Amino acid sequence: MLLFDENLAARLVVELKDLYPGCVHLSHYDLVGSSDRAIWEHARQQGLAIVSKDGDFRELSIRFGAPPKIVWIRAGNCSTAEIICLLRERCAEIRSFLENDAAGVFPLP
Repeated sequence: MLLFDENLAARLVVELKDLYPGCVHLSHYDLVGSSDRAIWEHARQQGLAIVSKDGDFRELSIRFGAPPKIVWIRAGNCSTAEIICLLRERCAEIRSFLENDAAGVFPLP
């Protein structure tokens, strides 16, 4: 299940629930404004993969390893519509990444 970081729009949940059932936004857990480490720990405990534009989660993955897994959106300054398209187009790859126990970070694009 995917956890969208606060730097991504909450509407991603509605727009992508058909491809990523059970996806949630950080605001669902009242974690907006929390430290990256607190978000990391919550995702780990809940079995969630973090989707973020924040490179700090990549650094946490290097330091502590997975879980949680990180889908790191490196598209820069892009619209929510572009992120939706990216996550739709790469769905098969993302699902494969989530099933791969050895992988910790999936950079997009």
